[in-house]
Amino acid sequence: MQKVRQAALRRQRLNRGVTYFIAILICLWVLIPIWFIASMALTTPEVVRSYPKGVLPFIPFSFETMRFFLSSQGIIPGTINSIIVAIITLLLSTIIAAPAGYAISRYFFPGRDFYRLSILAVRAFPVVILAIPLAVVFINFGIYDSVYSLALMHTALTLPTTILVIGSVFASIPYELEEAAQVYGCTPLQAFRTVVLPLVAPGIAAAAIFTFVMSWNEVFAASILTVRNRTLPAQVLSTLSQSSEPYQFAGAF
Repeated sequence: MQKVRQAALRRQRLNRGVTYFIAILICLWVLIPIWFIASMALTTPEVVRSYPKGVLPFIPFSFETMRFFLSSQGIIPGTINSIIVAIITLLLSTIIAAPAGYAISRYFFPGRDFYRLSILAVRAFPVVILAIPLAVVFINFGIYDSVYSLALMHTALTLPTTILVIGSVFASIPYELEEAAQVYGCTPLQAFRTVVLPLVAPGIAAAAIFTFVMSWNEVFAASILTVRNRTLPAQVLSTLSQSSEPYQFAGAF
């Protein structure tokens, strides 16, 4: 019996060690390119052109690229615009996706599965299919080249994914918890607010963060729908050719 327990303990330790090893490899795979790109922004052009790269490629240390990046025209306003657009997109997507996700996870109605599939299918369309027609609509309504029109575009792009993510979070919460709360005198709204909402809050927060990142990184629609009020990625794309070292400029971004 003791030998069986020891063997099981060894297998458990081995499995844990393999899991940690794979997790470390994945982290290195993701972080090493970011490390080199960021370090290239903090060194001299000579080091950028050299090969092979050292373990500490930012030696000698230099803020030249960062100064050039921050002093480039439109970078600071673009950063502010990106923050505004991302926050508006986050709020709109979360406000719309939360009740929609609750509905498709809690209620059974004809065509529910088709509705889920159609939500996912919208996300499969290229951005250009939405961006160009919306640009015409925004011009007609007089809101072209504004952070609000771009936020509406980003909401249309992120909303399908946000609905599915939040819907899956609601689906993971047993409906019996709401029923039990109603048995003890809660109204459906009180049961949702006091029982369900605290349980799904981390999932909604994760979906909101994902929405913020998607809006922050989006560049194609931002390049089409804005001219003077560009977000940071669109501004960097249009300014990249001004840098003598585009790789360093991208690293500074």
